[in-house]
Amino acid sequence: MKVELVRTELQRLLRQSPFRPFAINFNGGERAIIEHPENVAFDPRPGSSSDFYVLTGSLRLFSTFDDVSSMAILSGGGAVPGEAVPG
Repeated sequence: MKVELVRTELQRLLRQSPFRPFAINFNGGERAIIEHPENVAFDPRPGSSSDFYVLTGSLRLFSTFDDVSSMAILSGGGAVPGEAVPG
């Protein structure tokens, strides 16, 4: 269930128009800033693999949707209140 919720929210954030940068926070405390929708790759089909990839700046990350703790739209370097989404 969590995997599908995270996948759906990630798709929503990537498709927003206009695109707004957002952060993906991980259970271990790591954080990836997504500045462009093409910085994330994953299989969007429900029930498919929970693996995803992030390529942004010098960051090259392979993870799973299970490891996502939250996602938040960024504005002025910080999260917009009320837009953090628990994973």
